[in-house]
Amino acid sequence: MVDWITTDGLTDYEEAVAFMEARVAAIAAGTADECVWLLEHPPLYTAGTSAKPDDLTDPDRFPVYQSKRGGQYTYHGPGQRVAYVMLDVGRRGRDVRQFVKTLENWVIATLDEFNLRGHIRDGRVGVWIERDDKPLTATGAKQEDKIAAIGIRLRKWVSFHGISINVEPQLDDFSGIVPCGITEHGVTSLVDLGLPVTMADLDVALQHSFDTVVGEIPGRQGQHRI
Repeated sequence: MVDWITTDGLTDYEEAVAFMEARVAAIAAGTADECVWLLEHPPLYTAGTSAKPDDLTDPDRFPVYQSKRGGQYTYHGPGQRVAYVMLDVGRRGRDVRQFVKTLENWVIATLDEFNLRGHIRDGRVGVWIERDDKPLTATGAKQEDKIAAIGIRLRKWVSFHGISINVEPQLDDFSGIVPCGITEHGVTSLVDLGLPVTMADLDVALQHSFDTVVGEIPGRQGQHRI
């Protein structure tokens, strides 16, 4: 059973990490169900295990948290949907790369529900959008902007941390870091792309596409709001 939790308002980052660590321990012990937690954070930066100090270009802008997830620096803030995934990877094949690919495909399938095509690029973390509305690059390629980030950690084959999708954040807030260590591409959001999508709209699409792309370990699904 996958327990879906949606939290209104802004959730403190350290409180979120404490919740995830407790839930992951309970899932590993067999005393709690898998969980997907949908929330928003106040403005902050997190540093993954591969973060480079020089990529934090404005360390005084927002609080900075050292995160044990994979990846580099990322931003979280209002208008961005964070989906923390506490899932039993041990019972889902014990293949970390395939699990990350499944999360990427989950994001792409979610965007498809808004007729938006997301892309995965070798050497670049996250999900990218080709910008037909911007000039071509010097090489003649389409410009691409990042719309979603992915970073996970495993403990006893249970995942935590997860994905973030930009709905309508303040895109300038990303300027205090080099997002995921990538300087040559920008950041976008659903609203920036002209799609009048609400957080509730995205939540429906996330759950629908989860069912078809990720799926449950056989059992019954539950959900609630806190």
